[in-house]
Amino acid sequence: MNNQEKDGLQAGRQLTILEDCTVTRQILDRVGDKWSMLIIVNLGAQSLRFKELQRRSGGISQRMLTQTLRHLERDGLVWRKATPTVPLTVEYGLTSLGESLLGPLTLLVEWVRGNRGEIAKARISYDGGHGDAEPADSPEKFSLESETEAPQAAEAIGAE
Repeated sequence: MNNQEKDGLQAGRQLTILEDCTVTRQILDRVGDKWSMLIIVNLGAQSLRFKELQRRSGGISQRMLTQTLRHLERDGLVWRKATPTVPLTVEYGLTSLGESLLGPLTLLVEWVRGNRGEIAKARISYDGGHGDAEPADSPEKFSLESETEAPQAAEAIGAE
């Protein structure tokens, strides 16, 4: 095999790796999104109607909830069942693929809960040493003790 063929083969391998990274990043962007995680956790307990899911996902707008549910349904993580009533009844739940995400998501939430104090201290230390830099999160946004009524996993991922 000559050098030109080797270079072409390496470029092909590199392109495959970049394509895989792109797909991986897209999937992680979807399942790691604040609202997606909160919706998956809430639907992990039981299937819910739209308005109940919105109430349990404190702070999400109707538009954002609709958009996020569509993305999750498209990715095969959430199912949607519309019952022809007046008004239309729409219920959402997790598919088996969505349920398989609950385990890793729960581990991530447990990691956050176990390390949020250390992260808060690191942020305070960083902000104190960088007087000219504005903190990315205000203290109100990153409280160590959440008082929400959402499930513990939901509270750890940002239910406010």
